[in-house]
Amino acid sequence: MACTTILVGKAASYDGSTMIARNDDSGSGHFTAKKFTVIHPEDLPKTYRSVLSHVEIPLPEGALRFTAMPNAVEGKGIWAASGVNAANVGMTATETITSNPRVLGADPLVEYQPAKGEKPEVPGGIGEEDIVYLVLPYIHSAREGVLRLGSLLEQYGTYEMNGIAFQDVNEIWWLETIGGHHWIARRVPDDVYVVMPNQLGIDTFVFDDPAHYLCSADLRAFVETNHLDLSLDGTFRPRLAFGSHDDADHVYNTPRAWFIERTWDPHAVKWDGADADHAPESDDIPWCMVPERKLTVEDVKYVLSSTFQGTPYDPYLSYGDRSLAGKYRAIGINRTSFLGLIQIRPQDDVLEWIAFASNPFNVLLPFYADVEKTPAYLADTNAAVSTDSFYWTSRLIAAMADASYHDSRSVIERYQAHVAAKSHEIIARYDALLSKQDNEEERLKLREQANEEISAMAREAAADTLDKVLFALSSCMKNAFARSDA
Repeated sequence: MACTTILVGKAASYDGSTMIARNDDSGSGHFTAKKFTVIHPEDLPKTYRSVLSHVEIPLPEGALRFTAMPNAVEGKGIWAASGVNAANVGMTATETITSNPRVLGADPLVEYQPAKGEKPEVPGGIGEEDIVYLVLPYIHSAREGVLRLGSLLEQYGTYEMNGIAFQDVNEIWWLETIGGHHWIARRVPDDVYVVMPNQLGIDTFVFDDPAHYLCSADLRAFVETNHLDLSLDGTFRPRLAFGSHDDADHVYNTPRAWFIERTWDPHAVKWDGADADHAPESDDIPWCMVPERKLTVEDVKYVLSSTFQGTPYDPYLSYGDRSLAGKYRAIGINRTSFLGLIQIRPQDDVLEWIAFASNPFNVLLPFYADVEKTPAYLADTNAAVSTDSFYWTSRLIAAMADASYHDSRSVIERYQAHVAAKSHEIIARYDALLSKQDNEEERLKLREQANEEISAMAREAAADTLDKVLFALSSCMKNAFARSDA
């Protein structure tokens, strides 16, 4: 999927949380409806079969309950996307990433081969459809997530290049697949944030430091045998060895990293002008940086909603020279399915923040993750467009607000500000109640009650916003006439 991922270490976040977030963007030419749900151990089969690749994988015992963001319309697989399990381990998968012909020639992707004549089908490897479902129910730490996924990649292979994030209360790990069977992973330093824009990103790696770096067992030999190390100074740089620096990257990928790091580290380097240290098309934009201040949930939502506002590249630019407007692929695009931000807090219950549809026009809602069920407004998405669904309501608001942008902009701003403030208010109130309650059954009731209250608040605010943007768009109709009846 065309996505943007952000990882925030616990010392870089405002409250000591680890935070992982990802825009899950539909591929070009379609929109994928999503829902927020809980998957229970009894719902899991003994053997998993992929819809796309037909690979069959036995599942271990001892599965944990987990939240998920699966496809709302059946037929193409689960695509669980992101979630938190009962051990408070979070995961988001996947960020589609790039590679180069030398890697893919040395370790080809494991692609499904359908039956042809007397030749039987050959299953493919695992991919985005499968990964969360195969890994998240069976891990108790972020590091365990890396190791389990790594073993699956080595055994079954993959048919695509992907990046995957794991987190617990102490650590965040980022794993990137390399060719069909290889992989590399790095622990995110506590004091940094990471930006991943659909491009193989890890820029440095140390082979003999397993506390901070992990990889497939034969990766060093794989690199040497296939002459993949392109460094001149002896420092191994995975981005050079395994990644790409195509012209398409400079339009689709690197500008997103440039904008986010420019926003959070405006004074670290020179970002603009002919003598910029890093420009939108630079190939050496850092994988991680220490922010100039601690980062909040709202900071993450802002950059993941970006259309390059404040730059000449904003497609909504309405003044001055518009010759560069829309030059680069924006971060907040029309075909975003959802934004999922998992916040594992050190003292309080885990929160899973969710937004549906195009981020410049939507709102981000917090939900307690340790629950048995999710609100129907988010869980009951289906193929039919309906204002009973938060996904579809968000889609409608976005399409109408975009078409009436200048008339609806203030409506959207008020909608976003109101929902954000009310969300924090509700969570603070329930955090206080939870801190006084030791009985786990009562705590579960409180968490689910809070989630329902947030859902109801959002539903009311979304309905009001839909009414207002519908009026704004209706007022722009070409058959409008100013004079009323006599």
